Amino acid sequence: MKASTMKELTKAEEQVMQVIWTIGQGFANEIMAAYPEPKPAYNTVLSIIKILENKGFVKHETFCRAHRYSAAISKEEYSHRYLGSVVERYFNNSYLDLVSAFAKKENFCVEELEEMRRTIDEALASERS
Repeated sequence: MKASTMKELTKAEEQVMQVIWTIGQGFANEIMAAYPEPKPAYNTVLSIIKILENKGFVKHETFCRAHRYSAAISKEEYSHRYLGSVVERYFNNSYLDLVSAFAKKENFCVEELEEMRRTIDEALASERS
């Protein structure tokens, strides 16, 4: 799926996904138990889970009449697709434009800049080998 066609999560959906990504899998009561305070209503969480299933973010296994939910997409995959979508829409599909925008607006400390340089050097080395 292209970044531009990816369905984005609302804030409420993302909160439920964060819980599911954290616990790995669980029944609705386990998801509720892992949910941070203030917890939403149980029926609200069930409604959001159903929406997430329809969007393709959550899947379930059925045990008798209970459903055990798990993520259909990893947090890393969603983060990558979401960032790609942001870069496409706001930075002319250029990661260089994204990094340049942050470099101009943010006050990076020397350690962060050195870490970025190491990451870039590692990426270049793996591309060359």
